[in-house]
Amino acid sequence: MSTNPLDGKAIVYCQNAFNTPSGKTAHGLVRFTHRYEVLGVIDSNYAGKDSGQVLDNKPNGIPIYASFADAYAAQSGAEYLVIGLAPDGGRLPEVARQTLRDALNEGLHLDSGLHDFLSNDKSIAEIAERKGLRIRDVRKTPDRDTLHFFSGDIEEVDCLKIAILGTDSAIGKRTTAWLLVHGLRDAGKKAEMIGTGQTGWMQGAKYSMIMDSCINDFVAGEIEHAVVSAYRNEAPDVVVIEGQGSLMNPAYPGGFEILAAGRPDFVIMQHAPTRKEYDGFPGYRLHSINEQINAIKVVSGREVLAITLNHEGLKDNEIDAACAAVTAETGLPCFDVLARGAGELVTLVAKQIK
Repeated sequence: MSTNPLDGKAIVYCQNAFNTPSGKTAHGLVRFTHRYEVLGVIDSNYAGKDSGQVLDNKPNGIPIYASFADAYAAQSGAEYLVIGLAPDGGRLPEVARQTLRDALNEGLHLDSGLHDFLSNDKSIAEIAERKGLRIRDVRKTPDRDTLHFFSGDIEEVDCLKIAILGTDSAIGKRTTAWLLVHGLRDAGKKAEMIGTGQTGWMQGAKYSMIMDSCINDFVAGEIEHAVVSAYRNEAPDVVVIEGQGSLMNPAYPGGFEILAAGRPDFVIMQHAPTRKEYDGFPGYRLHSINEQINAIKVVSGREVLAITLNHEGLKDNEIDAACAAVTAETGLPCFDVLARGAGELVTLVAKQIK
């Protein structure tokens, strides 16, 4: 939550998805955002509870409501309704459309990171036009004239570049990236976050591109342009690049372009040791962490510096043993930065600064 939001006050819609992998956009927004001041979350499954308590066992003062009517009655200063859903395929549930119309009728702008573009729905777009409200479909493909082709300018970037990749999608790469950036800044280092997805943009990443919205020919160029722009404009000590999907995911093989175009010096690998199959794809075995580390080395020649743990399915008293088991398996240090803080990871990364 930001005290000086770029855009305004927001209610986040996450019906039937909060505290699940399909609610990761909402999760990011209640943990941190520069773009909005988040007033509340909609999910009737957790109505009356604190969103931070539900998500991280750490109260954050952002309540969860059963419906838009309840949320708006309590938070009438809201200016935006933000779609916090991140389902497989990025499709909007039909049940959500009436909520969006209700929000527009109350005078709220709409922001969505889904592939179902709200501006293409006449029943929604007509209300917005009539009331002079804005719909931002942040996954809409930008005009080709605004896109960048890979140029090789990445070679001038001589600060430390770290990519946060992962063994699966929806595994916490973005959260780890932000925690690392914030930790580095707290340690007196100049760190910049490169957002590569719609949630990173919604959290206010100053330098970002949305990989899912980009025509393939320009993905590498847009990654390069974001990194180079951050380097030229901010003179950072460290650039941290948010990963997408995973190298070996059958549906979201993100990471190849990040390695090729972002040309990181090191990779940090986010991993959930309790996962056995790729998220949303039963029957597709999750490749082992060592297989995935080896794939990164083969593709890029880069070393994995550390593993960051996603503790889903683990109790708090099991986390440290799980980290130790990952270290024993990989020979690499393993940290749960969400549960234990990013201090040790920050120290490790800071040692790599030139």
